Amino acid sequence: MSDPAELRGVQRDRWEEAAPGWEQRAATVSAAGAPVADWLVNAAQLSPGSRVLEVAAGLGDVGLQAAEIVGPEGEVVITDGAEAMVAAASRRVDESGAPGVSVVRMEAEWLDAETASFDAVLSRWGYMLVVDPEAALREARRVLRPGGRIAIAAWRSIDQNPWMEISRNEFESRGLTTPPAPDAPDPFRFGLDGKIAEVLLAAGFVDVRVESVELVWRLASLDDWWEHMRSTSSILGRAARELTPAQHYELREVLDGSYSEFLQPDGSLELPGSTWVACADA
Repeated sequence: MSDPAELRGVQRDRWEEAAPGWEQRAATVSAAGAPVADWLVNAAQLSPGSRVLEVAAGLGDVGLQAAEIVGPEGEVVITDGAEAMVAAASRRVDESGAPGVSVVRMEAEWLDAETASFDAVLSRWGYMLVVDPEAALREARRVLRPGGRIAIAAWRSIDQNPWMEISRNEFESRGLTTPPAPDAPDPFRFGLDGKIAEVLLAAGFVDVRVESVELVWRLASLDDWWEHMRSTSSILGRAARELTPAQHYELREVLDGSYSEFLQPDGSLELPGSTWVACADA
């Protein structure tokens, strides 16, 4: 698929479909992503009264954490391109009772915000999934005040992330899904060493700092991990729904065997992951 507008529509539809699963699995995602959120918020150098924009926010974990620092005298705007994700994030914000936090539908590539109006832009695993990440990052730079900071995360290469590598390889080898096209939106698009710094510099940012953060996905069981994958990935979810009972049983048997090395004595699952984190100045 080469038409950018069509690809954007496909991406948006996928996230609209996946949003209920993400809301259902919010606790699992928040727990796994907590060390990443900590790094991003610390790197942004926020202070009480700061104005913060979270881009491609999903359920707004990072923005809500930022709100604890900027306080009621500051402001956090949580944004996502999918209406269903915005609705889910709005419910989380309402439940949190955090002051000064709003949730708005906004495309990362066309931020509906004034130039030089934010002190920080945050995004955990967002920019790798937009059609034109350089354009989106240039927009982030536009809305940052001079000296403002961006802090983002993107997964390292897939071989550093067996939580996804195992299932993706098995689905693709069976013809249930297809490999992403080169430079298409994908979780591992910025996985190569140096890539995330390259795109930040190309967008005009300076003083780029890149590190890696290790994390762990913790699930109650192999069945729990299957449900997590199926419900949070519209691609895997659609493929799984098309399986016959026999195909489903065979696939689960293979996947369970491959993931079994990460089983704990109590039957729970601990899957390692590794992500790039980066910050830069506008």
